Amino acid sequence: MYIFMTSIEINTPARRAAIHGLAVVGFVTLIVLGISLAIYSARYVPSTVGRLGAAAVSLSQIFTSAPTPSLSVVPAASTTIPFDTASSTASTSTAQATSSPSAPRAVTPTAGAKTSGTYQLGGGTSALFGLPDFIVTINAVGYLTSTSTSSFVATTTVPYGENPAVKFTVKNIGTNVAGPWRFSASIPTSSDSIYQSVPQQSLNPGDYIEYTLGFSQPNPGANQTISVTANFDHAVTESDTNNDSASAKITILGS
Repeated sequence: MYIFMTSIEINTPARRAAIHGLAVVGFVTLIVLGISLAIYSARYVPSTVGRLGAAAVSLSQIFTSAPTPSLSVVPAASTTIPFDTASSTASTSTAQATSSPSAPRAVTPTAGAKTSGTYQLGGGTSALFGLPDFIVTINAVGYLTSTSTSSFVATTTVPYGENPAVKFTVKNIGTNVAGPWRFSASIPTSSDSIYQSVPQQSLNPGDYIEYTLGFSQPNPGANQTISVTANFDHAVTESDTNNDSASAKITILGS
């Protein structure tokens, strides 16, 4: 007994319509799932998404040059001796009236008024020698009320939603010109960022620059550390590198 089986592919219009309908339903389902996921992310994980971006830094600076040295001369006290005109005239008349000379008359000098003054001889730059020496001083910590560094408010506690900031000074207390240099700032952002500046202008001995640096996306917490280091890459040879860094504590409020 033989059994023969034959398979016949059914490709009717109804079958094609069913397949097309399933494809449309699947596509719509994917779109709905994508929208639902986006809504969930926006409602429940905004802080996580916000911390994925890089923190922004605001920086301003004010340069102050060292006072120009000058040479002053203070003259010594002077005395004025008056000339006794009357006595001189009388002596001359007597000498002319008599043939014999008269005895010399002693004159006691009288001191005049003391005079003194200071006279500018002109400015100039002291002779340079040795090496430069950077020193960093943190003047205040606080926050910015706007994107401008001029809105700095000094405080050790930063309100929620504000951008923390720090005011600091870099000064050349050495005896020579520094040349171009850079500084770095370790700031408590969500990713513990380190800001590295572009090359700064050269500082003569006694010159200094006052900076205000603010940053976004702070990491909330108590006793957060902000530190600044001048010449962090050691591009400038200094006489002392132990005073190149300074740090301060700040509390950043947050949820």
